[in-house]
Amino acid sequence: MKDYLPLIEEALDRYSGSFDLPEMFVRSMRYSLLSGGKRIRACLCLACCELVGSRAEDALPFAAALEMIHAYSLIHDDLPAMDDDDMRRGKPSSHKAFGEGNAILAGDGLLTMAMRLLCDVPGQEAAKKAIFQGALEMAAGQSLDLNVTARDRASLQRIHDFKTGALFRAACLSGAFRGGCDAADASRLRTFADKLGLLFQMTDDLLDQEKDEAEDKLTYVTLLGAERTRQEIQALTQDIRALLAGYEGEAATYLLTLTDRISTRKA
Repeated sequence: MKDYLPLIEEALDRYSGSFDLPEMFVRSMRYSLLSGGKRIRACLCLACCELVGSRAEDALPFAAALEMIHAYSLIHDDLPAMDDDDMRRGKPSSHKAFGEGNAILAGDGLLTMAMRLLCDVPGQEAAKKAIFQGALEMAAGQSLDLNVTARDRASLQRIHDFKTGALFRAACLSGAFRGGCDAADASRLRTFADKLGLLFQMTDDLLDQEKDEAEDKLTYVTLLGAERTRQEIQALTQDIRALLAGYEGEAATYLLTLTDRISTRKA
């Protein structure tokens, strides 16, 4: 399967080290940004750019910006005022490593760095707008997660359509727009992104089942049960494969393989 990770890691290292800023500020940003992770959103961006006929490399600034936005969201999500998590990707969360104030600033810096990076790309207004919209909707999803108290499927779906789905949509659409997609491609890849984001969330809920039940957290598993969630995962996987059926090449193969890996992931 095609490997986009080397391109992404090199770009993140290069872009995040290119600004003349205070040492602690840069170190705290890079601590979270360069701490590994699956880079799913960045990979989706590059793959969708290639899928519609351009080079993956053409979308690198957009892929890097997405990972910066994602890293910022994780820093803030881990804060005591949010999910209060002490560990992230196998090491202390940003606020445990640098203190809450520096963690908040690292998140602010990464979000702003993403926007600054996109400003250096000439044109490409549709791709930029997709990322700006995704960042805004993702934050809105965090707000819904904090404030919505209803325990029904419609409320849960709305939370995760923003909180998880927003950056999946931003990734697929920014890559596709950068690659010069037509309206039909944009519509199909938006649907693909929505379904893949839901698939990711459902598998995540299965993996966190015991923890979520202990905390009385509303998830697809606590709402539907594990077996019904697994059935919906299987149906979503088939829907996604059908959406990709008209595409060929390495990028299409990558997206199909990624879908299967997400649907069966164990971590």
